[in-house]
Amino acid sequence: MSRGGRAKMEEACQELVLTPGQIQDVYSSLLAQINLGLGRATNAHATVKCFPTYVKELPNGHEQGRFLALDLGGTNFRVLLIQLADGDFKMESRIFAVPQNIMAGPGVGLFDHIAECLSAFAHAQHIEKEVLPLGFTFSFPCSQHGLTEARLVQWTKGFSCSGVEGEDVVRLLEEAIQRRGDVQIKVCAVLNDTTGTLMSCAWKKHDTYVGLIIGTGTNACYVERLENVELWDGSWEEPRQVLINTEWGAFGNKGELGFILTDYDREIDQHSINPGRQLFEKMISGMYMGELVRLVLQRLTKRGLLFGGLGSDTLAEKGTFFTKYVTEVESDTPGDYTNCRMVLEELGLEHATDEDCENVRYVCEIVSRRAAFLVGTGLAVLLNKMERPNVTVGVDGSVYRFHPHVHNLMCEQISKLIKPGIKFELMLSEDGSGRGAALVAAVASRTAS
Repeated sequence: MSRGGRAKMEEACQELVLTPGQIQDVYSSLLAQINLGLGRATNAHATVKCFPTYVKELPNGHEQGRFLALDLGGTNFRVLLIQLADGDFKMESRIFAVPQNIMAGPGVGLFDHIAECLSAFAHAQHIEKEVLPLGFTFSFPCSQHGLTEARLVQWTKGFSCSGVEGEDVVRLLEEAIQRRGDVQIKVCAVLNDTTGTLMSCAWKKHDTYVGLIIGTGTNACYVERLENVELWDGSWEEPRQVLINTEWGAFGNKGELGFILTDYDREIDQHSINPGRQLFEKMISGMYMGELVRLVLQRLTKRGLLFGGLGSDTLAEKGTFFTKYVTEVESDTPGDYTNCRMVLEELGLEHATDEDCENVRYVCEIVSRRAAFLVGTGLAVLLNKMERPNVTVGVDGSVYRFHPHVHNLMCEQISKLIKPGIKFELMLSEDGSGRGAALVAAVASRTAS
């Protein structure tokens, strides 16, 4: 590639590259918001709400029994039957779709759909007569008031069902099951996928104190000492700790990220279903990453820096550059453009040169690198706050699972910010929202008995 061509590209994309000073400012601002979220008098004004989950105990590996799990967190919904015995587990599961008309319809319709799927699964497994403990993974921002009471704060991820915000989702689920009258369950816990991710890893690795999701959305939870949680209204018995669901995707809702937001970020935000909200999430998660890249490519093409100034109708259309394309382009070995050319052909850009392919890869890299550095900064905040010498971070979500470099980039950023003497490991979680839900129910059953 010509030196001048690359220099022009780098200059055109400069605003997407975070400086060490900007990273430090993000770190300080996020830590301040977490502390505001934990404070009783300041929580209402905090953008990072830090909801106590009422999960105090982590799995010890000796949980036993059969448990159901429901998992709602996106366009698919799962029902699972999990058997735990002697550190081993067996699982049966089935995936059901959540149709668009249900995602945007009345809340009663959504919960009736969930109850119908649960009933179909229970009958297929011949467990409709049994009363099994159930863990309900509901991966939307909720304020919890107990292990089995969670009120939806606001819908995210494309859902907009009426009559659910402000309501207890466990009650809505139980009422839908009662309306059917053909299955019996006992809801032991409601949680989100981030909590489930932590619990699922903690079952295998007992030093897991952080759960992280980078998929359609992003969120993190961590184990906090009770004396730091002014919002705590539960038991003070040992262990004096509780899992905190940070809901850090909302960081930036009051302008805290204004100093690093680009025109691309503002455009994504303005055209989203929740303008002005979830700004940290919009800079990181899989729901927006591909569209960020598309906006950059589109602008660079208009400036004549890509594709000889000749774009395509497809590239000009919102949502056509999928986040999986970012992963595919970055999975090519340097100098090889096989995946990149396949992606560009899908977008009607067959006329791209090798230099164009190199530049498309560069754009993908700076967008995914910025996302990884922001998440790494957030994790460093939590690790330094907890001050535990060894911590495993349980991680799930498509961006982490499939992107070839996000893991290493996160580790690089955490290592720069972490206090001396703290060691960490990032571990891919196995089915946090499914197995994790069953484990929360299992721990609840174990501690109750």
